[in-house]
Amino acid sequence: MLCGERIDLRPIAESDLGQLEAWKADPNYNGEFNSFGLQPAGNVRRAFAQHAYLNDDHGRLLILNKTNEAVGDIGYRVVKHGRGLANRAYEIGITIAPEHRGQGYGTEAQSLFAAYLFATYPIARVQATTDIANVAEQRALERAGFTREGILRQAQFRSGSWHDMVMYSKVCGE
Repeated sequence: MLCGERIDLRPIAESDLGQLEAWKADPNYNGEFNSFGLQPAGNVRRAFAQHAYLNDDHGRLLILNKTNEAVGDIGYRVVKHGRGLANRAYEIGITIAPEHRGQGYGTEAQSLFAAYLFATYPIARVQATTDIANVAEQRALERAGFTREGILRQAQFRSGSWHDMVMYSKVCGE
């Protein structure tokens, strides 16, 4: 478990799968920036059965507040900026349950998670993208120590149209 001031991050357990399935099926949880269409039933359980949401290439952790209540989830996936292991980086993504948004959980989770990834893997970069209209997430990333790098034009197709994304990064030692 990774312990922060107001939140903890921990691996997903089988007992969490019902909560994750409910969240993934809830348009309010996904919100306007994480809505990518309907997913087949059982996706959460299949992914958990394959690798328990943790391996070197991608994974997901549960975000808990200090009363041990699940408030969201945070994940990572490998991105490559060239050939070879030295050019690997991790891209992170987060979703906070609507009733827990605006309380700083996302900022703390992203900061704690980036520190964990740097301490655990031989990488120099953690990055994140968010919709150009998602101002709350942009502020959370900046408070977590990420640097805004630029705009990825029409990089994401969601809800019937193309969306510009903002790229953020944090490099080891920042």
